[in-house]
Amino acid sequence: MNKCVKPMAGLLTGLFFSAALSISPALAIEIAAREFILVDFQTGTVLDSQNGSESMPPSSMSKLMTAYMVFEAIHSGALSLDDEFMVSENAWRQGGAASGGSTMFLEPNSRVRVEDLLRGIIIQSGNDACIVVAENMAGSEEAFADEMTERARDLGLTGSNFANSTGLPDPNHYMTAEDLALLARLIVTDFPEYYSLYKETEFTYNEIKQFNRNPLLYRPGGSDGLKTGYTDAAGYGLAASAVRDGRRLILVANGMASTQARSEETAKLMDWGFRNFTNKDLFRAGEMVSDAEVWLGLEATIPLIIEQDITVTIPRQAWRTLEVKAVYDGPIAAPIEQGVSVAKLVINGDGMDALEYDLVAGASVAKLGFTGRIQAAASQIIFGFASGN
Repeated sequence: MNKCVKPMAGLLTGLFFSAALSISPALAIEIAAREFILVDFQTGTVLDSQNGSESMPPSSMSKLMTAYMVFEAIHSGALSLDDEFMVSENAWRQGGAASGGSTMFLEPNSRVRVEDLLRGIIIQSGNDACIVVAENMAGSEEAFADEMTERARDLGLTGSNFANSTGLPDPNHYMTAEDLALLARLIVTDFPEYYSLYKETEFTYNEIKQFNRNPLLYRPGGSDGLKTGYTDAAGYGLAASAVRDGRRLILVANGMASTQARSEETAKLMDWGFRNFTNKDLFRAGEMVSDAEVWLGLEATIPLIIEQDITVTIPRQAWRTLEVKAVYDGPIAAPIEQGVSVAKLVINGDGMDALEYDLVAGASVAKLGFTGRIQAAASQIIFGFASGN
Protein backbone atom coordinates (compact mmCIF):
# COMPACT_ATOMS: atom_id res chain seq x y z
CA MET A 1 0.00 0.00 0.00
CA ASN A 2 1.18 3.53 -0.77
CA LYS A 3 0.37 6.77 1.00
CA CYS A 4 -1.98 8.59 -1.39
CA VAL A 5 -2.41 12.35 -1.20
CA LYS A 6 -4.99 14.20 -3.26
CA PRO A 7 -4.63 18.00 -3.05
CA MET A 8 -7.81 20.02 -3.62
CA ALA A 9 -7.84 23.56 -4.92
CA GLY A 10 -10.69 26.03 -5.06
CA LEU A 11 -12.77 24.18 -2.46
CA LEU A 12 -14.15 26.91 -0.69
CA THR A 13 -20.04 25.84 5.49
CA GLY A 14 -20.02 25.14 10.35
CA LEU A 15 -18.47 22.58 12.59
CA PHE A 16 -18.05 22.99 16.31
CA PHE A 17 -14.56 21.69 16.89
CA SER A 18 -12.02 22.75 19.47
CA ALA A 19 -8.49 23.49 18.36
CA ALA A 20 -5.68 25.85 19.25
CA LEU A 21 -3.87 27.80 16.58
CA SER A 22 -0.10 27.83 16.45
CA ILE A 23 0.64 31.56 16.44
CA SER A 24 3.79 32.78 14.71
CA PRO A 25 5.94 35.23 16.73
CA ALA A 26 5.13 37.99 14.23
CA LEU A 27 1.42 37.56 14.97
CA ALA A 28 1.58 37.00 18.74
CA ILE A 29 0.06 39.44 21.23
CA GLU A 30 0.90 40.22 24.83
CA ILE A 31 -1.55 41.75 27.27
CA ALA A 32 -1.11 42.69 30.92
CA ALA A 33 -3.25 39.88 32.33
CA ARG A 34 -2.27 36.91 34.47
CA GLU A 35 -4.68 34.61 32.64
CA PHE A 36 -6.47 35.11 29.35
CA ILE A 37 -8.09 33.21 26.51
CA LEU A 38 -9.65 34.31 23.21
CA VAL A 39 -12.02 31.94 21.40
CA ASP A 40 -13.90 32.00 18.11
CA PHE A 41 -17.57 31.40 18.96
CA GLN A 42 -18.56 29.47 15.82
CA THR A 43 -15.69 27.01 15.63
CA GLY A 44 -14.49 26.94 19.24
CA THR A 45 -10.96 27.59 18.02
CA VAL A 46 -8.63 29.09 20.63
CA LEU A 47 -6.91 32.06 18.98
CA ASP A 48 -4.54 32.60 21.90
CA SER A 49 -4.30 31.69 25.57
CA GLN A 50 -2.09 32.24 28.60
CA ASN A 51 -2.58 30.07 31.68
CA GLY A 52 -6.02 29.29 30.31
CA SER A 53 -6.30 25.94 32.08
CA GLU A 54 -4.90 27.16 35.42
CA SER A 55 -7.18 27.46 38.46
CA MET A 56 -7.88 31.07 39.40
CA PRO A 57 -10.24 33.03 41.66
CA PRO A 58 -12.99 34.12 39.25
CA SER A 59 -14.54 36.73 41.58
CA SER A 60 -17.84 38.01 40.18
CA MET A 61 -17.29 36.38 36.80
CA SER A 62 -18.52 33.21 38.49
CA LYS A 63 -21.95 34.90 38.64
CA LEU A 64 -22.26 33.70 35.05
CA MET A 65 -22.87 30.25 36.54
CA THR A 66 -25.36 31.63 39.05
CA ALA A 67 -27.30 33.26 36.23
CA TYR A 68 -27.05 30.11 34.10
CA MET A 69 -28.79 28.15 36.87
CA VAL A 70 -31.64 30.68 36.90
CA PHE A 71 -31.92 30.75 33.09
CA GLU A 72 -32.13 26.97 33.04
CA ALA A 73 -34.85 26.89 35.71
CA ILE A 74 -36.92 29.43 33.78
CA HIS A 75 -36.39 27.59 30.51
CA SER A 76 -37.56 24.32 32.08
CA GLY A 77 -40.68 25.93 33.54
CA ALA A 78 -39.58 25.51 37.17
CA LEU A 79 -39.42 29.31 37.51
CA SER A 80 -40.85 32.35 35.76
CA LEU A 81 -39.56 35.90 35.49
CA ASP A 82 -42.56 37.04 37.50
CA ASP A 83 -41.97 34.73 40.46
CA GLU A 84 -40.99 36.53 43.67
CA PHE A 85 -38.24 35.53 46.09
CA MET A 86 -37.95 36.53 49.75
CA VAL A 87 -34.90 38.51 50.89
CA SER A 88 -33.55 36.96 54.08
CA GLU A 89 -31.69 38.74 56.86
CA ASN A 90 -28.65 36.64 55.92
CA ALA A 91 -28.75 37.78 52.27
CA TRP A 92 -28.94 41.41 53.40
CA ARG A 93 -26.08 41.09 55.90
CA GLN A 94 -23.79 39.02 53.66
CA GLY A 95 -24.50 40.75 50.35
CA GLY A 96 -26.59 43.85 50.93
CA ALA A 97 -25.80 47.43 51.90
CA ALA A 98 -24.46 46.24 55.26
CA SER A 99 -21.75 44.14 53.57
CA GLY A 100 -19.80 46.89 51.82
CA GLY A 101 -19.55 44.83 48.60
CA SER A 102 -21.35 44.93 45.28
CA THR A 103 -25.03 45.08 46.08
CA MET A 104 -28.47 45.52 44.57
CA PHE A 105 -29.55 47.33 47.77
CA LEU A 106 -32.29 44.84 48.57
CA GLU A 107 -34.31 45.38 51.73
CA PRO A 108 -34.49 42.52 54.26
CA ASN A 109 -37.83 40.69 54.38
CA SER A 110 -38.92 42.20 51.05
CA ARG A 111 -40.04 40.21 48.01
CA VAL A 112 -38.32 40.66 44.65
CA ARG A 113 -39.23 39.49 41.14
CA VAL A 114 -36.85 37.00 39.53
CA GLU A 115 -36.45 39.29 36.52
CA ASP A 116 -35.24 42.11 38.78
CA LEU A 117 -32.88 39.73 40.56
CA LEU A 118 -31.37 38.71 37.25
CA ARG A 119 -30.70 42.34 36.35
CA GLY A 120 -29.30 42.85 39.83
CA ILE A 121 -26.88 39.96 39.29
CA ILE A 122 -25.91 40.77 35.69
CA ILE A 123 -25.86 44.59 35.61
CA GLN A 124 -25.25 45.56 39.24
CA SER A 125 -23.24 42.46 40.25
CA GLY A 126 -25.32 42.31 43.41
CA ASN A 127 -24.07 39.78 45.94
CA ASP A 128 -27.38 40.09 47.79
CA ALA A 129 -29.28 39.15 44.61
CA CYS A 130 -27.12 36.03 44.21
CA ILE A 131 -27.68 34.90 47.79
CA VAL A 132 -31.44 35.47 47.48
CA VAL A 133 -31.52 33.31 44.35
CA ALA A 134 -29.44 30.61 46.02
CA GLU A 135 -31.50 30.44 49.20
CA ASN A 136 -34.85 30.41 47.40
CA MET A 137 -33.83 27.86 44.75
CA ALA A 138 -31.86 25.43 46.93
CA GLY A 139 -32.65 26.23 50.56
CA SER A 140 -29.19 27.58 51.35
CA GLU A 141 -26.26 29.15 49.55
CA GLU A 142 -24.08 26.14 50.36
CA ALA A 143 -26.58 23.74 48.77
CA PHE A 144 -26.89 25.99 45.72
CA ALA A 145 -23.10 26.11 45.35
CA ASP A 146 -23.01 22.31 45.37
CA GLU A 147 -25.65 22.29 42.63
CA MET A 148 -23.62 24.82 40.66
CA THR A 149 -20.56 22.58 40.83
CA GLU A 150 -22.49 19.49 39.80
CA ARG A 151 -24.15 21.23 36.88
CA ALA A 152 -20.85 22.76 35.82
CA ARG A 153 -19.28 19.31 35.59
CA ASP A 154 -22.23 18.15 33.46
CA LEU A 155 -21.59 21.06 31.11
CA GLY A 156 -17.90 20.20 30.75
CA LEU A 157 -16.53 22.84 33.13
CA THR A 158 -14.07 20.37 34.62
CA GLY A 159 -11.81 23.01 36.18
CA SER A 160 -14.51 24.71 38.25
CA ASN A 161 -15.65 24.37 41.85
CA PHE A 162 -18.07 26.69 43.63
CA ALA A 163 -18.24 27.47 47.34
CA ASN A 164 -20.79 30.27 47.04
CA SER A 165 -23.10 32.01 44.57
CA THR A 166 -21.29 35.36 44.55
CA GLY A 167 -17.63 34.79 43.74
CA LEU A 168 -16.48 36.18 47.08
CA PRO A 169 -13.03 34.81 48.07
CA ASP A 170 -12.89 31.20 49.21
CA PRO A 171 -10.07 28.69 48.65
CA ASN A 172 -12.62 26.16 47.39
CA HIS A 173 -14.12 28.59 44.88
CA TYR A 174 -12.21 28.56 41.59
CA MET A 175 -12.57 28.37 37.82
CA THR A 176 -10.32 28.45 34.76
CA ALA A 177 -10.36 30.96 31.94
CA GLU A 178 -11.20 28.07 29.60
CA ASP A 179 -14.26 27.15 31.70
CA LEU A 180 -15.46 30.74 31.79
CA ALA A 181 -15.13 31.05 28.01
CA LEU A 182 -17.07 27.81 27.54
CA LEU A 183 -19.75 28.98 29.98
CA ALA A 184 -20.09 32.30 28.14
CA ARG A 185 -20.47 30.42 24.89
CA LEU A 186 -23.17 28.20 26.42
CA ILE A 187 -25.13 31.21 27.70
CA VAL A 188 -25.14 32.78 24.23
CA THR A 189 -26.13 29.48 22.61
CA ASP A 190 -28.61 28.08 25.12
CA PHE A 191 -30.40 31.23 26.26
CA PRO A 192 -30.45 33.86 23.50
CA GLU A 193 -33.72 35.22 24.91
CA TYR A 194 -31.96 36.20 28.16
CA TYR A 195 -28.49 36.99 26.82
CA SER A 196 -29.64 40.49 25.85
CA LEU A 197 -29.64 41.37 29.58
CA TYR A 198 -25.83 41.40 29.47
CA LYS A 199 -25.65 44.41 27.17
CA GLU A 200 -27.94 46.62 29.27
CA THR A 201 -25.82 49.43 30.63
CA GLU A 202 -27.89 50.49 33.65
CA PHE A 203 -30.55 49.29 36.08
CA THR A 204 -32.44 51.14 38.78
CA TYR A 205 -33.77 49.31 41.82
CA ASN A 206 -34.99 50.76 45.10
CA GLU A 207 -34.55 54.19 43.44
CA ILE A 208 -30.80 53.58 43.12
CA LYS A 209 -29.36 53.62 39.59
CA GLN A 210 -26.23 51.58 38.93
CA PHE A 211 -24.25 51.10 35.74
CA ASN A 212 -22.87 47.98 34.11
CA ARG A 213 -19.15 47.73 34.86
CA ASN A 214 -18.26 46.03 31.55
CA PRO A 215 -15.97 48.62 29.91
CA LEU A 216 -16.31 47.20 26.40
CA LEU A 217 -20.02 48.05 26.31
CA TYR A 218 -19.06 51.71 26.20
CA ARG A 219 -16.52 51.33 23.39
CA PRO A 220 -17.20 50.87 19.66
CA GLY A 221 -16.60 47.31 18.52
CA GLY A 222 -19.78 45.29 18.89
CA SER A 223 -19.50 44.15 22.52
CA ASP A 224 -22.77 42.81 23.97
CA GLY A 225 -21.77 41.10 27.27
CA LEU A 226 -20.84 39.52 29.70
CA LYS A 227 -19.42 40.06 33.24
CA THR A 228 -16.68 41.80 35.17
CA GLY A 229 -15.03 40.67 38.37
CA TYR A 230 -12.70 41.98 41.05
CA THR A 231 -11.25 40.92 44.38
CA ASP A 232 -7.84 41.62 45.89
CA ALA A 233 -6.79 38.01 45.25
CA ALA A 234 -8.15 37.82 41.70
CA GLY A 235 -7.29 41.28 40.42
CA TYR A 236 -9.52 42.81 37.77
CA GLY A 237 -11.22 40.43 35.36
CA LEU A 238 -13.62 40.40 32.44
CA ALA A 239 -15.50 37.78 30.46
CA ALA A 240 -16.66 39.49 27.27
CA SER A 241 -18.13 38.82 23.86
CA ALA A 242 -18.43 40.91 20.72
CA VAL A 243 -19.80 40.56 17.19
CA ARG A 244 -18.34 42.20 14.10
CA ASP A 245 -19.50 41.49 10.56
CA GLY A 246 -21.50 38.50 11.81
CA ARG A 247 -18.55 36.87 13.57
CA ARG A 248 -18.46 36.51 17.37
CA LEU A 249 -15.42 36.23 19.63
CA ILE A 250 -15.34 35.45 23.36
CA LEU A 251 -12.54 36.48 25.69
CA VAL A 252 -11.73 35.97 29.36
CA ALA A 253 -8.96 37.93 31.03
CA ASN A 254 -8.08 38.03 34.72
CA GLY A 255 -5.42 39.33 37.07
CA MET A 256 -5.23 42.85 35.64
CA ALA A 257 -4.02 45.70 37.83
CA SER A 258 -6.75 48.31 37.47
CA THR A 259 -10.07 49.17 35.84
CA GLN A 260 -8.14 51.12 33.21
CA ALA A 261 -5.98 48.11 32.42
CA ARG A 262 -9.10 45.93 32.23
CA SER A 263 -10.61 48.27 29.68
CA GLU A 264 -7.52 48.81 27.56
CA GLU A 265 -6.05 45.30 27.60
CA THR A 266 -9.31 43.50 26.80
CA ALA A 267 -10.11 45.94 23.99
CA LYS A 268 -6.63 45.32 22.57
CA LEU A 269 -7.12 41.56 22.71
CA MET A 270 -10.55 41.69 21.08
CA ASP A 271 -9.33 44.00 18.29
CA TRP A 272 -6.35 41.71 17.67
CA GLY A 273 -8.61 38.68 17.26
CA PHE A 274 -10.94 40.29 14.76
CA ARG A 275 -8.11 41.90 12.81
CA ASN A 276 -5.83 38.88 12.42
CA PHE A 277 -8.17 35.89 12.02
CA THR A 278 -11.02 34.89 9.76
CA ASN A 279 -13.46 32.01 9.32
CA LYS A 280 -13.62 30.07 6.06
CA ASP A 281 -16.34 27.65 4.99
CA LEU A 282 -14.84 24.53 3.43
CA PHE A 283 -17.29 21.63 3.18
CA ARG A 284 -20.92 20.78 3.78
CA ALA A 285 -21.91 17.53 5.50
CA GLY A 286 -22.39 14.73 2.97
CA GLU A 287 -20.25 16.41 0.33
CA MET A 288 -17.84 14.36 -1.78
CA VAL A 289 -14.37 15.66 -1.06
CA SER A 290 -12.42 13.47 -3.48
CA ASP A 291 -12.23 9.85 -4.58
CA ALA A 292 -9.86 6.99 -3.80
CA GLU A 293 -8.54 4.12 -5.87
CA VAL A 294 -9.82 0.65 -4.96
CA TRP A 295 -7.78 -2.56 -5.09
CA LEU A 296 -9.47 -5.76 -6.34
CA GLY A 297 -12.98 -4.29 -6.19
CA LEU A 298 -15.96 -4.30 -8.53
CA GLU A 299 -15.48 -0.52 -8.75
CA ALA A 300 -12.17 1.15 -9.62
CA THR A 301 -12.72 4.13 -7.29
CA ILE A 302 -14.80 5.08 -4.27
CA PRO A 303 -16.09 8.55 -3.26
CA LEU A 304 -14.67 10.06 -0.07
CA ILE A 305 -17.37 11.83 1.96
CA ILE A 306 -17.15 14.33 4.83
CA GLU A 307 -19.79 13.67 7.48
CA GLN A 308 -20.05 17.16 9.02
CA ASP A 309 -20.02 20.78 7.95
CA ILE A 310 -16.56 22.24 8.29
CA THR A 311 -15.74 25.87 8.97
CA VAL A 312 -12.19 26.66 10.03
CA THR A 313 -10.71 29.64 11.84
CA ILE A 314 -7.34 30.60 10.39
CA PRO A 315 -4.89 33.49 10.45
CA ARG A 316 -5.78 35.83 7.59
CA GLN A 317 -2.38 35.42 5.97
CA ALA A 318 -2.79 31.61 6.00
CA TRP A 319 -5.58 31.74 3.41
CA ARG A 320 -3.17 32.11 0.49
CA THR A 321 -1.11 29.14 1.70
CA LEU A 322 -4.02 26.93 2.78
CA GLU A 323 -3.64 23.29 1.71
CA VAL A 324 -6.59 20.89 1.68
CA LYS A 325 -5.73 17.23 1.03
CA ALA A 326 -7.33 13.81 1.16
CA VAL A 327 -4.81 11.31 2.57
CA TYR A 328 -5.20 7.52 2.66
CA ASP A 329 -3.25 4.27 2.41
CA GLY A 330 -4.13 3.04 -1.02
CA PRO A 331 -5.32 1.66 -3.20
CA ILE A 332 -7.98 0.73 -0.62
CA ALA A 333 -8.53 -3.03 -0.60
CA ALA A 334 -12.05 -4.31 -1.28
CA PRO A 335 -14.46 -5.20 0.23
CA ILE A 336 -15.34 -1.72 1.53
CA GLU A 337 -18.44 -0.93 3.55
CA GLN A 338 -20.26 2.36 3.05
CA GLY A 339 -19.82 4.80 5.96
CA VAL A 340 -16.54 3.31 7.20
CA SER A 341 -13.66 5.73 7.78
CA VAL A 342 -11.09 5.12 5.04
CA ALA A 343 -9.18 8.42 4.71
CA LYS A 344 -8.33 11.73 6.36
CA LEU A 345 -9.02 15.27 5.29
CA VAL A 346 -5.94 17.33 6.22
CA ILE A 347 -6.01 21.14 6.30
CA ASN A 348 -2.82 23.11 6.82
CA GLY A 349 -1.38 26.57 6.26
CA ASP A 350 1.07 29.15 7.56
CA GLY A 351 0.60 30.06 11.23
CA MET A 352 -1.65 27.12 12.11
CA ASP A 353 -1.36 23.50 13.16
CA ALA A 354 -2.74 20.88 10.77
CA LEU A 355 -6.41 19.98 11.24
CA GLU A 356 -7.62 16.45 10.50
CA TYR A 357 -11.12 15.05 9.89
CA ASP A 358 -12.33 11.57 9.00
CA LEU A 359 -13.48 10.83 5.47
CA VAL A 360 -15.81 7.88 4.99
CA ALA A 361 -16.58 5.63 2.05
CA GLY A 362 -19.49 7.02 0.09
CA ALA A 363 -20.55 3.59 -1.21
CA SER A 364 -19.96 -0.09 -0.61
CA VAL A 365 -17.61 -1.91 -2.98
CA ALA A 366 -17.64 -5.71 -3.24
CA LYS A 367 -14.50 -7.72 -3.81
CA LEU A 368 -13.81 -9.17 -7.23
CA GLY A 369 -14.33 -12.88 -7.75
CA PHE A 370 -11.40 -15.26 -8.11
CA THR A 371 -11.09 -14.83 -11.89
CA GLY A 372 -11.38 -11.08 -11.64
CA ARG A 373 -8.68 -10.93 -8.99
CA ILE A 374 -6.32 -13.01 -11.16
CA GLN A 375 -6.96 -10.73 -14.12
CA ALA A 376 -6.45 -7.59 -12.03
CA ALA A 377 -3.23 -8.94 -10.56
CA ALA A 378 -1.94 -9.93 -14.00
CA SER A 379 -2.84 -6.52 -15.38
CA GLN A 380 -0.99 -4.83 -12.54
CA ILE A 381 2.12 -6.97 -13.17
CA ILE A 382 2.09 -6.38 -16.92
CA PHE A 383 1.27 -2.70 -16.96
CA GLY A 384 3.19 -1.97 -13.82
CA PHE A 385 6.30 -3.58 -15.35
CA ALA A 386 5.79 -1.71 -18.61
CA SER A 387 5.53 1.62 -16.83
CA GLY A 388 8.60 0.92 -14.71
CA ASN A 389 6.71 0.70 -11.37
